[in-house]
Amino acid sequence: MKAIVNISLKAGVLDSQGKAVHHALDSLDFSGVNDVRIGKQVVLQLDTEDKTKAMSDVTKMCEELLANTVIEDYEIELV
Repeated sequence: MKAIVNISLKAGVLDSQGKAVHHALDSLDFSGVNDVRIGKQVVLQLDTEDKTKAMSDVTKMCEELLANTVIEDYEIELV
């Protein structure tokens, strides 16, 4: 089973990378972009087919290591 974890900054947390990309897009005349937020994706290949255990394990991984839960949110997708 594969777990895909998308991690992004919480709303209200300054995203300096996103601001830099937004500025660069403006300077390249891409005018329809209102905001840019940069995140990260972690893809984990798991040795289980038990979705409940996988979700529990990956949630614990996010809480303890993968995400800084003070300033980041995460979403887990099992495929």
